[in-house]
Amino acid sequence: MERVITGIPGFDDILHGGIPKRNVVLLAGGPGTGKSIFGYQYLYNGLKRGEHGILVALEEHPVQIRISMSQFGWDVSEYEAGGEFAIVDAFTAGIGEAAKRERYVVRAPDDFQALVDVLRTAIREIRAERVVVDSVTTLYITKPVLARSMVLQLKKVLSGMGCTSILISQVSVTERGFGGPGVEHAADGIVRLDLDEIRGELRRSLIVWKMRGTAHSMRRHPFEITDKGITVKKESMEVPREVRGE
Repeated sequence: MERVITGIPGFDDILHGGIPKRNVVLLAGGPGTGKSIFGYQYLYNGLKRGEHGILVALEEHPVQIRISMSQFGWDVSEYEAGGEFAIVDAFTAGIGEAAKRERYVVRAPDDFQALVDVLRTAIREIRAERVVVDSVTTLYITKPVLARSMVLQLKKVLSGMGCTSILISQVSVTERGFGGPGVEHAADGIVRLDLDEIRGELRRSLIVWKMRGTAHSMRRHPFEITDKGITVKKESMEVPREVRGE
């Protein structure tokens, strides 16, 4: 079975060698857990390996995303110029001077079909192998009943076109789910990022809830964010039950 190496230190070990090719992975977590950084790192590591990538921006201006990525040393300008990387702008609706320079713009960000069409075009033209959607929650925040069908439609397009993808999903700090009714059944994999206060200190950890096509660690692993991105630790981490709200 083919796997896609995320290149995130420690994470591929947890998955026994990487994400199975064409899987659609839901990356769920609360605010400040490092979801976007995880997505950027996954895409940039792909570019370094010659695997073209696309970031679908639903929550942040593409200009700001490029700045955020460069702060970790992930400068995508050369890859964009070379047609190896693209941002699908589903945030600005093409409004503003900077937005006029974007190559792929969803004119009506609340039109899901329009987004899928632009994404399809971008994947074909960029010959993308990796896609990150940040965040998929934005698509169905006002219409949660559509959450599962939207994720399934995205999966059909992304897997069908040969991409291995991460869909970022927002959950509130106390929420135990994965952000949106039924989305966990539509995804091939689920990774949950958490930020817990333990004895007066905020600690980051992640756990792989499921990953179709591979065995994986069933433990919770601590991770840290440095100026080089995310590093996942090998050791497992226990979170006191009262912190988990049980």
